[in-house]
Amino acid sequence: MGFLDSLQSALQGGQRGGGSNLLADALTSVGGYQGVLAMLQKSGLGDRVESWLSTNGANLPIAPDEIKSALGDQRLQQLASQFGIPLDQVAAVLAQHLPAAVDQASPDGVLATRRG
Repeated sequence: MGFLDSLQSALQGGQRGGGSNLLADALTSVGGYQGVLAMLQKSGLGDRVESWLSTNGANLPIAPDEIKSALGDQRLQQLASQFGIPLDQVAAVLAQHLPAAVDQASPDGVLATRRG
């Protein structure tokens, strides 16, 4: 699980933006953070998204089933391939890491636009 080990290490190790960049790169195939957050908002999960972007307050959790409903099977299959993990683990990985990664990627409450 190279990707997951790297992601976990970056998020826990305090590497400024390291974990969020790693996850953002992996999410490129489904529209990056903006694309994923838009799908979550359209699925009625805007309160979760806003808590991750907020500069004051705790990140609200999201359940794997909510991720599955919002993203759909096709996108989850893309991500499973991208992450190199089984399809049945993708939603759990996103539920665990997405809130903190988005929070790190938006220190001023707005997702930074990535230039590459």
